[in-house]
Amino acid sequence: MSVKKISKDQPDTFEFNAQNIELANKMISNYPKGKQQSAVMALLYLAQRQNNNWIPLTAMKYIAKFLEMPYIKVYEVASFYSMYNLSPVGKFFYQVCTTTPCMLRGAYKLVDVCKNKISKNENEISKDGNCSWMEVECLGACISAPMVQINDHYYEDLDEKKLEKIIGQTTEGKIPEPGSYTGRTNSEPENNRKTLLGIKNA
Repeated sequence: MSVKKISKDQPDTFEFNAQNIELANKMISNYPKGKQQSAVMALLYLAQRQNNNWIPLTAMKYIAKFLEMPYIKVYEVASFYSMYNLSPVGKFFYQVCTTTPCMLRGAYKLVDVCKNKISKNENEISKDGNCSWMEVECLGACISAPMVQINDHYYEDLDEKKLEKIIGQTTEGKIPEPGSYTGRTNSEPENNRKTLLGIKNA
């Protein structure tokens, strides 16, 4: 598992665009007066989406002022959670779960595919600038292991060939269909459900 690194190349300024200012204020309004700091995770996510999928230090300082909280507290949140990227990533950011259930089902074979098809090292953007990848801890889709998260979507029940096909699509700038790649519905067993078959709409 790689250590989260802060980008050496940082923009001089950051501020929310008009749409995100409106969204940020709406998120803050969900909390009682004086508790606006509770919206910090949501605002970090907005900043990441606005800034090509990563959060610069200037965005953390901007959010700190926006929420009237110490900058260090925003930094602590951003640096703690793996869902926040503190350095540039590819347009398609692959997060490969290698926690035990995925590991037992072949996650490291998926890691090898990423090394061969995207970049040799984690957090290294592909030569075409389109993709990057990293190993992460549990993403909560253990029943459909092994799986990969690409940006906001889950790709489940994968193997090497299926992941190679997905990478090929993203290399062409296409967004692959998310979900199970064995046709599984939700969390049903691999070989289809065996109970409640006679209940309508079950």
